[in-house]
Formats: sequence, structure tokens, C-alpha cells
Amino acid sequence: MTTENAPSRGTNQGQPTPAPGEFAMRFTSTPRGARLARRLVSHRLAAWGYPYDSGPNETVTLIASELAANAVRHGRVPGRDFHVRLTAPLGDAGGTIRIEVSDTRTEKRPAPTATAAAPDAETGRGLFLVSRLAERWAVGPRPGGGPGKTVWAEIATETKPSDRSGPLQCP
Repeated sequence: MTTENAPSRGTNQGQPTPAPGEFAMRFTSTPRGARLARRLVSHRLAAWGYPYDSGPNETVTLIASELAANAVRHGRVPGRDFHVRLTAPLGDAGGTIRIEVSDTRTEKRPAPTATAAAPDAETGRGLFLVSRLAERWAVGPRPGGGPGKTVWAEIATETKPSDRSGPLQCP
């Protein structure tokens, strides 16, 4: 007799095994989940050779932070998680780092932001920043036909990851 455990939160159980240079995980739709997503994206990039203080790591982490915060604030359905997928080139040449954040709210789709928010506005700056930092970004259907949407952004990197595979070391 074979038994299978249900996927637990914060793991990739029940999902395809990620390829090298790919990170995917579900997070609770809470501010704590968004914060954890941002930190794990930065940590994973550092482990792949994009140090914490490098341009690609800082840019992708900022975009991941905004997309995760939006998934929690605008895409939250009680009892449903959001999903983050990160892919990055690991070879000798540069390439494109892609961050995807999926939530379960289909009807709330972000619109491309062409202008910055008013100085006294409390919201409206995040996707403007994404539009300025990313080479490309868009919103589309959730992969696999599930309910919701996926917001993704791509960042070009011209240099290969450093030979360091872990966090920065202090001299």
C-alpha cells in the first residue's frame, strides 16, 4: 500500500523538482509570507553567485518584494497561498533573471503604470518601480490553468554569476 502526504506550506512537495537555476515555493498570503519570499529570493540569488550587494540581486529582490506585497494586498483569497518562481542563468554568459508571482484572484489585474504616483499618494509606486527596473514585465494567466494570475518581470544580466556560491564573506 502506498500513501502520499499532502503538500505542506512553504515547501515544493507535490510540485516538479526544480532545475538548476530555478526556485519555486508557495507562501502564505500574509505580510510575513511576502517578507519571507523576498528574503528567500535574495538568498537564492546569492547562493547562485549573484552576491547580495550586486545589481541583479538588489533589483530582483526589490521587484520580488513589490510583486509579493501586491499578491498579499490585492490578490489574496482567504485560505489560498501565493506562489513565487525564480529562474536565473548559471552558465558563463549573462542572461535573463525572471521572477514570477502567482495569486488566486483573477479579477484584480494590475494595469501597466506609465507615470509615477502623486507625491502625497499612499499607493501606486510599486508597479511604476517595476516598470522602470525590469526589461519587461506583464500579467497573464496562471500556469497550469489554475485560478488567478501571474505577474512576471525579467531583468537582463550582462555578467556571469560570480564564482562565489554563498553569501558574501567579510575579510
